[in-house]
Amino acid sequence: MAELGERDDGSPELLALAAVPSDDPQRLTLTASTVLVAFDRPSSPGNIGSLARSVDALGADGLLITGRSADAWDPAAIRASTGSLFAMPVLRLPSHREVMSWIDGRRDLGEPWTVVGLDEAGGNELADTDLTGPTLLVLGNETTGMSAGWREACDVVAEIPMTGSASSLNASVAGSIALYETRRQRRAGVTAS
Repeated sequence: MAELGERDDGSPELLALAAVPSDDPQRLTLTASTVLVAFDRPSSPGNIGSLARSVDALGADGLLITGRSADAWDPAAIRASTGSLFAMPVLRLPSHREVMSWIDGRRDLGEPWTVVGLDEAGGNELADTDLTGPTLLVLGNETTGMSAGWREACDVVAEIPMTGSASSLNASVAGSIALYETRRQRRAGVTAS
């Protein structure tokens, strides 16, 4: 129990065994204002968990993990999520292709999805990007950013303006800021130019 619990202060009192949910996009509940977050090839389970916590707290509808990545069900990810990984759909998909095939199918049904990538040199300020309709926010790997496939799939690549000496933001922090901006625009009825 002590080894499985990974605690320094003794064995846990409870241990649960659960099946990992399906990675089928049909698990997603969609509305006219659905927000999903795709995290491309994350290398840190802690960042997955932290981002899941923000996805849950800021009202997004699911987290998609793409490419070769850390395990979303790693104990470190679960701890960092403070349970949010269990409160919403988390899907693991092989690459951007499967996600974009699903998005294209939704677009064929008349849903106006926008795919917005985040990059520190995106060229478009996030606050000037319309995030009011069905939106997929794409975050790249913590070190290398978005893959070329994701970059090409994006309708807009946006940046979060920064000052100071930091060259970039932590991926889960950038995702949190983008989710907050999405929520702000929707609450205010803002339509960005």
